[in-house]
Amino acid sequence: MHGIKALEHKQLLDTERRNLETTQKHLTDALSASVSAMVTAMEMRDPYTAGHENRTADIAYAIGKEMGWPEGRLQGLRMAAMVHDIGKISIPSEILNKPARLNAQEFALVKGHPESSYAILKTFRLRAGGGDCAPASRKAGWIGLSAGAEGDEILPEAKVLTVADIVEAMAAARPYRKGLGLKVALAEIERQAGTLLDAEAVRICASLFREIG
Repeated sequence: MHGIKALEHKQLLDTERRNLETTQKHLTDALSASVSAMVTAMEMRDPYTAGHENRTADIAYAIGKEMGWPEGRLQGLRMAAMVHDIGKISIPSEILNKPARLNAQEFALVKGHPESSYAILKTFRLRAGGGDCAPASRKAGWIGLSAGAEGDEILPEAKVLTVADIVEAMAAARPYRKGLGLKVALAEIERQAGTLLDAEAVRICASLFREIG
């Protein structure tokens, strides 16, 4: 009798587990579709930003993988990286693609895009490894420090994404300037390691480019 009840209990748990996995997959697929739609919208409006998002996502994913993060958390990081500049939708395209130095007013608009990104993405509740990944899109590594936040108050995902973002942004070309190159970009993040940037994320990022390629 006890054996039969134990078997029934196990079957019930297995069924609940499968149902949970199915529900989780449906939610993940829906979120991925939403992210893909946002990326497509950015590509149509600003191909430079879209390319930056994709490359930043690849770098961030590689750093997180070297840190030993599980695949679910890595995918959450990748999705956040893919749309971390979504707030640029609020910036006129003539400013985004201006082939010259921005004036003070234009630069102020661009500087506000991380908060706009956060305002858009916080409703999606991007999750990675049990933690809300939406603040990573806010580039909390910069905003948090400028607001006086301590290092432990900043999500690990935000720390990794900030490093990846800086490297890609500096190395790649933009409408208003040529790319500064990978050597300059890596030197800059190493200069800020342990102060504005997470030292471990910087170490891994530099190692990935220099040693692994």
